[in-house]
Amino acid sequence: MSGAERPEGKEAAAAGDPGRSPGPSDASPDEGVVEDLPLIDEKAVEQLTEGLISHYLPDLQRSKSALQELTQNQVVLLETLEQEISKFKECNSIVDINALKRALKLQQKRQKEELEREQQREKELEREKQLTAKPAKRT
Repeated sequence: MSGAERPEGKEAAAAGDPGRSPGPSDASPDEGVVEDLPLIDEKAVEQLTEGLISHYLPDLQRSKSALQELTQNQVVLLETLEQEISKFKECNSIVDINALKRALKLQQKRQKEELEREQQREKELEREKQLTAKPAKRT
């Protein structure tokens, strides 16, 4: 007969029956360990906690202060950077405006030269027309 078939199977397995391996419903080997711990002195725990806090708290407060200062410096840096970006964009706009002005002046100059050439051609055509021999009128 196996350990599962015996009526005392679970009890025997919990008691350490060599014929059966422990299952998930069996007691944990750590069960009862809390009961084995000595009583803890609450005052000792409080003193150890205060000692630990007093040891690390100053460093943590300094770190917190340094991080706050760093964060403030980053805010100032970001604001300055935004101002510089605005100035840069403004300068680029001015450069673009100046380039447009130069292009406009160049275009106007070319148009003026073209107009002058056209007027010169018209004058030459008129002059040639006047120089062309005209038949004399018979009277």
